Amino acid sequence: MVTVAVDTNVLISAFVGHGKPRRLVAKLLEERALVTSREILAELADVLARAKFVGIKSSQVSQFLSILVRKAIVVRVRQYLKVIAEDPDDNIVLSTAWEGKANYVVSGDKHLLNLKDFRGIRIVTVKEMLGLLHVGQGA
Repeated sequence: MVTVAVDTNVLISAFVGHGKPRRLVAKLLEERALVTSREILAELADVLARAKFVGIKSSQVSQFLSILVRKAIVVRVRQYLKVIAEDPDDNIVLSTAWEGKANYVVSGDKHLLNLKDFRGIRIVTVKEMLGLLHVGQGA
């Protein structure tokens, strides 16, 4: 089974938008295994509570988090990897993917995307992952 860890920026885009990130997250939750962690969920809740997202109701955020907790594989991060010095917050995504034995990390973050691969976990964009799932390559 293919498992995919999704960066917080993709989850935020999926929540507030109607484009490719939403399609990807919905597809992963319905048909694949989306891997996340308490740390990523906490960051997601924190970001969505910022003034920039003032129009979003806390009940909407709670509902989204509830869906993620029910339909995703929530792993416990035991080992915090230190790979990206430029943006240490990105390391939680790699730690989550590693703990969850993910095949892919999906992100829009240049620090993660520049790695391309981490310990056998491919790091791809939303568009690339949608393509992989659509054509069945590695999925």
